[in-house]
Amino acid sequence: MTPGKGAAMGAKWTTLPSHRRWLFDEADALFGFFEAESIDPKGGFFDLDDAGHPKPAATVREIHVTTRTVHCFAIARLMGRPGADRFIDHGMDFLWRAHRDAANGGYVWGVGGDDRKQAYGHAFVLLAAASAKMVGHPDADRLIADVTEVLKARFWEEKPGAAREEFARDWSPISPYRGQNSNMHLTEATMAAFEATGDRMYLDWAESIATLIISKNAAAAGWQVPEHYDADWRVVRDYADGDIFRPYGITPGHALEWTRLILQLWELGGRRLAWLPNAAASLFRRACATGWSTADGGIFYTLDWDGKPHLRNRLWWPAAEGVGAAAFLNQIDGAAEYEEWYRRIWDFIARDLIDREHGGWRTEPIEPAGAVAPLFSGKPDLYHALQACLIPLLPTTGSITRGLATSGLAEI
Repeated sequence: MTPGKGAAMGAKWTTLPSHRRWLFDEADALFGFFEAESIDPKGGFFDLDDAGHPKPAATVREIHVTTRTVHCFAIARLMGRPGADRFIDHGMDFLWRAHRDAANGGYVWGVGGDDRKQAYGHAFVLLAAASAKMVGHPDADRLIADVTEVLKARFWEEKPGAAREEFARDWSPISPYRGQNSNMHLTEATMAAFEATGDRMYLDWAESIATLIISKNAAAAGWQVPEHYDADWRVVRDYADGDIFRPYGITPGHALEWTRLILQLWELGGRRLAWLPNAAASLFRRACATGWSTADGGIFYTLDWDGKPHLRNRLWWPAAEGVGAAAFLNQIDGAAEYEEWYRRIWDFIARDLIDREHGGWRTEPIEPAGAVAPLFSGKPDLYHALQACLIPLLPTTGSITRGLATSGLAEI
């Protein structure tokens, strides 16, 4: 039965002890899946196959895997999960010893071959460092100071109030490209750094990026989030270079991610920026109206500029971000539509993504042969799924790490 159509909604799911226990148990199962065989004794972490075993050793170990694992197991540490420290220590060591370029400064994208230095990767270094500081890791302050100096000196551009995209190892520019995705994650990371350090500069950066990407550009695009820009931050509508992290068109999952982030920013900044709640609601409604598959459920990966599906893959991470966005809106606003979407998205995840045979979440539903070419293999990510399980259990006044550090998981 579709929520809201002949069904009594009843109490919000997030107020039900049984639902809260289900969320906690799902987070626990995700940790169990990724704990078993993720650590690469040579440094960093393995990519896992569908059954949770290491895939054939990758030539390049990418920085977003290392940093997100540190962040997730800092969350595990705050939850009182035994064994989490081993993952944090292992990841922090690999970041400093292998990803960090001791000669030139900064952090390379991939150990073992890809030595680009990207804003996206540096944003996640800052997130990992901030999360490590929240659990008292002895190397956190060193990492925060180092990556912050690199961001200031190399990436941050005062005029637009956002970060430029990428450099070669020697800091020679690669292209004039500017991207919202890296800046979105820098917003996430700078908010976490503000929580961990109290340094107002981080919050100022987050507010500046959100103003450019959302208040200026997304609002002008009818509350879609343009992804790609030139060096002067003019939208490049026809950008398509084949990079899975920079797909053509509109990515509705990013609008859902921004929904939660700007509501968190509104709370973190003392509810000063009055435009943020309306922008969050507008982003959410547009993304759900155009991105949701009414036939099968789930959120299409990309849309063309007319709002039609372009890449029809219904990936796990937009669904996870939809849960977080709906949970935030449901707590702050409380309109029935947000409860409906919260339930609808979880129903899709439970039916099509949670792998009850092998554990973890599939990256997308199992499709009929030849229907949609899959974009990923194995189970590459704990970060999005874990956060979807924990965000609904915590206050909207900050990040997961802040919520766990200050209030814990009540009423589980």
